[in-house]
Amino acid sequence: MSKNQSAMTAVIGGFVVFCLKLAAFFISGSVALLSDALESIVNIVASFIMFISVRISGAPADTDHPYGHEKVENISAFVEGALVIVAGLLIAYTAIGRLFNPVELGSIDLALGVSLLATATNAGLFLYLIRSARAHGSMALEGDAKHLLSDVLSSVGVVLGLFIAKLTGWTILDPLLALTMAILVFKMGTELIHKAGNGLLDQAADDEQKKIEDLLDAHHPQFIDYHNVKTRRSGNKVFAELHLTVDPNLTVQKAHDLTKHLEEELHQKLPDVSMTIHVEPPKAHSDAD
Repeated sequence: MSKNQSAMTAVIGGFVVFCLKLAAFFISGSVALLSDALESIVNIVASFIMFISVRISGAPADTDHPYGHEKVENISAFVEGALVIVAGLLIAYTAIGRLFNPVELGSIDLALGVSLLATATNAGLFLYLIRSARAHGSMALEGDAKHLLSDVLSSVGVVLGLFIAKLTGWTILDPLLALTMAILVFKMGTELIHKAGNGLLDQAADDEQKKIEDLLDAHHPQFIDYHNVKTRRSGNKVFAELHLTVDPNLTVQKAHDLTKHLEEELHQKLPDVSMTIHVEPPKAHSDAD
C-alpha cells in the first residue's frame, strides 16, 4: 500500500477511535477517559497534517526545490509535536480542576469496554503504520505510528487505573491518572519536536554515513583516500557528499568512471541516498589541509 493510502487510513482510523473514546467518557463521566478522547482529537489533526505532508513530499524535484520536497515531513512532525504538547496542557488543566471537584464515576464497566475497543483499534493502526513507515522510509508515518503507540500505552494505564478505582472507591485516582497521562503526552510532544527539529537543521545521517565509509574502504586500492564526508537527512532522503583523492595520472574519463561506479554501487545498497563525489589530486588535498 502507498504512503498516501497509509496516511488516509490513519486519518479515518483516528476519527473512529475518537468517537469510541468520547462515547466512553459520556458513559462514565471519567476525566481520565475525557483526556484520552482529547488526545485523539490531536491524533486526527496530526494524522491529517501528516497526510498532506506525505502527498507534498512525494512531488518530484523542480526548479524552485531542486532537492525535492521530502523535508515537509519534518515540518509535519514538528507541528504534530506542538499539537501534542497543547493536548497535554489541556489534559493537565482539566485534571487539576477535577482534583478539587471530584465527581462520582458512572457506568464504568461499559465505559472501560468501549475504551478497550478503541485501544485495540489504535494498536492495530500502530502496527499497520510502523510497517508502512519502514517499507517507505517515511518519517511522517513513523512519527504518527509512535504517537499512536504512546496513546495505546497511556490508554491501557487509564483503563487499569479506573478498574482499580472502581474496586476501591478511590475516585481521586481518576484525575491523578489524567495528570500522569498529561506528563506522558507532554514528554512525547517534546521528543517529536526534538527529532523533527534535528531534521530541519540538517542533522547528519550517522547510519548511512557509516555504510558509505564502509563501501569506500572496500574500494580503497582504486583511489588514494577520501575525506570531508558530509551527510544530511531530508524526510526519507539522505544527501551526501565527499572529496575523493585520486592518482593525478588518471584521465578525466577514468576518474569519472571510478566515481560513477562508486555512486552506482552505493545506490544499489542505499537507494534513498543521493551522493555527490568531488574528485581532486593529492596536491589539492594537501593544500586544503
